[in-house]
Amino acid sequence: MGDNRGVKEHPSLTSALQARVAQAVVEAGGWLPFDRFMAMALYEPGLGYYANHTPKLGHWPAADGAPEDTGSDFVTAPELTPVFGQTLARAVAEALTATGTDEVWEFGAGTGALAEQLLGALQTLGALPRRYTIVDLSGSLRERQRERLAAWGERVQWVDRLPDALRGVLVGNEVLDAMPVQLLHRIQGVWHERGVGLDAQGQSVWVDRPTDLRPPCEVPGEHDYLTEIHPQAEAFVRTLADCWTDGAAFLVDYGFPESEYYHPERHMGTLIAHRAHRSDDDVLSDVGLKDITAHVNFTSVALAAQDAGLSVVGYTSQGRFLINAGLAEVAEGVSARERVLMQKLIHEHEMGELFKVLALAPDASAAHWSPSGFAVGDRSHRL
Repeated sequence: MGDNRGVKEHPSLTSALQARVAQAVVEAGGWLPFDRFMAMALYEPGLGYYANHTPKLGHWPAADGAPEDTGSDFVTAPELTPVFGQTLARAVAEALTATGTDEVWEFGAGTGALAEQLLGALQTLGALPRRYTIVDLSGSLRERQRERLAAWGERVQWVDRLPDALRGVLVGNEVLDAMPVQLLHRIQGVWHERGVGLDAQGQSVWVDRPTDLRPPCEVPGEHDYLTEIHPQAEAFVRTLADCWTDGAAFLVDYGFPESEYYHPERHMGTLIAHRAHRSDDDVLSDVGLKDITAHVNFTSVALAAQDAGLSVVGYTSQGRFLINAGLAEVAEGVSARERVLMQKLIHEHEMGELFKVLALAPDASAAHWSPSGFAVGDRSHRL
């Protein structure tokens, strides 16, 4: 479904990154696990999708179907409408007060739209944090963020790693889905790990190898079945637990609980590429010019968090979370166009059901706090 625009405009980028991938495959003995390929495709310095300077995020396509920002590949909720960040800010303000913290940390801040919305709304709410720290590995996106957030001065800062000790409210919108995944492929009843090899022309091709790895739950049937497991997302929350002492985290992403993720009928997995507001499943082509994502297994993330000593304080759909957090009040007086876009955030057939919100907290912060964003429709029992 993708086009060839990027290949024509950036042939040297694609060729250079494919050459590095080929070298990595050779050095690995002819077979590279997919999570390593995905890490290179997204984050290889200067060449990976999030490490190069090609356009990425933009605005929602116009009414006639043409993107308003034709240089972008996809849109996230903060770019869709500022109502998203302004509503999330209410939950953040509540968490700052409940946990006695005064810092906000955002992971993967994209264009800086969410940070701008959160800071503005928190100021209006009288809950402006002492510091707003962005953790982002993309140099090109950092540049956009710095320009967009310049008015906030030294209150906003950037880091590329976590500190030894962390206190604050953490926010991650569409962060977990960009973490590299491993692929498992059941072929005629035998589980394989899917990785990347090379064809005669040095291009990436799929190669499956028998493995002892398994999905975290049994997938009924003997039919061929392709799926993902998420060790890096699980490692991310364990790393948080190592240094995080007080606060709360709101992780917003598309995905499912484990029972839905590994449903027998979901036999083609969830891995997908995004480019020019279109999606396709050819993740090996146009390397460096496409975003590559997989849906989140929220059960595995929640269990990893609990095993590391964190508490799950809420899990529900994005639509329900935003309504609980005060979307209706935030949206009072917005334009008709904004109201139409706002509906995309909450409608079940749009982002409202596919996207979920998972809230975590260190045990000490979670002990006496029930966040209002999960007051109605909490689904923690379904994880």
